[in-house]
Amino acid sequence: MTNTDTRLNAIRGSAEPKKHNARTIAALTSNPGCARRSVLDAASIDKQALAEHIGYPAAFGMSSFAIARGNAFEAQVKANGCAELLRLLRKHLDLPLPEVSYDDLNSVAGHETLEARYRRSRQLLAHAARSDQDAGTLFDHPLLRMNIGGREVYLEPDLVAFRLRDRFHVVEIKSFPVIDRRADSHKVGAAAIQSAVYVLAMRQLLEQLGVDPALVSHEVFLVCPEDFSNRPTAALIDVRKQLTVVRRQLARLADVGTLVATLPVGLTLDLLRDEEGEATRSVDELCAALDQIEARYAPECLDTCEMAYFCRAGARGHTAALGRSVQENLGGIDTVAAAIGLATDALAPDEHEREAAHVLRMAEHLRRECLGGAA
Repeated sequence: MTNTDTRLNAIRGSAEPKKHNARTIAALTSNPGCARRSVLDAASIDKQALAEHIGYPAAFGMSSFAIARGNAFEAQVKANGCAELLRLLRKHLDLPLPEVSYDDLNSVAGHETLEARYRRSRQLLAHAARSDQDAGTLFDHPLLRMNIGGREVYLEPDLVAFRLRDRFHVVEIKSFPVIDRRADSHKVGAAAIQSAVYVLAMRQLLEQLGVDPALVSHEVFLVCPEDFSNRPTAALIDVRKQLTVVRRQLARLADVGTLVATLPVGLTLDLLRDEEGEATRSVDELCAALDQIEARYAPECLDTCEMAYFCRAGARGHTAALGRSVQENLGGIDTVAAAIGLATDALAPDEHEREAAHVLRMAEHLRRECLGGAA
């Protein structure tokens, strides 16, 4: 165990490490400049429990209705040996075979342990990768494994891996609709990042097996309901950009030692749970400890991070709370008070603030003209 591992374990305290999944890994890419998020994720801290204890709970996860709808749609796509999925794949890949083999890896010979599923997935994927036969194979819920922040974690992907002509394709099934050939861009982007995590995990597995990782295609299939029906439709998505982002952020987690070294010795976010599982740590102590880890809040954090409400409270009065575009346009003016002062000539800009001050004064002039016209 390295010194960094020791420090991260001390920061987490007595709690069990929080397991990562594809969604949490994908969320790492949303704000790569946030030191607080990097430390909490590298230490595998349960951010939801931490946020609830300090009084800033965040509503995360899908509703029971959305989960039931998603499960029903996935079951429909995979019914009868993935008949609907095969129809879509024939359309996009010119699938030459009327049928393909199908392997359900949700359990192995009645065993549902993670290690048993991972070994079976590894065995089947290795056989398919080394086979010289042009035969398609469907793998339902293959269990993958990745190294996240120096720890091996299992991924339980909601996907099907499809092999055809020496290429593996990730198929991601989502229940949000595609209406008139258009879908919510935010949801598509999130699905692309999540699919990139699966592609990277599969490539790492093939590399461990001594097989060319490029066999896993960077083009993934996104399957969604079409229009207002439950009939599935599919589209090819290129995730090369997302792969680069995920790799960079995972490398940053692995290099978190430099960041941890700057933190005070003895810093811990342990909730100090008692025998009944209740957190006993002082809220003031925890907040003070969190404040020693620099955060980079942006409104987008509300969709991806459990600590967003706490960080938003800390960013009140700062330009970061207004969004990244505002913060970038103001060029280093960190507080709203300073921006107002520069806009109204109450403050004199320094050498680095002159350009931003000019823009703020013009905006204030236009604001006064508009208000005067309205009056």
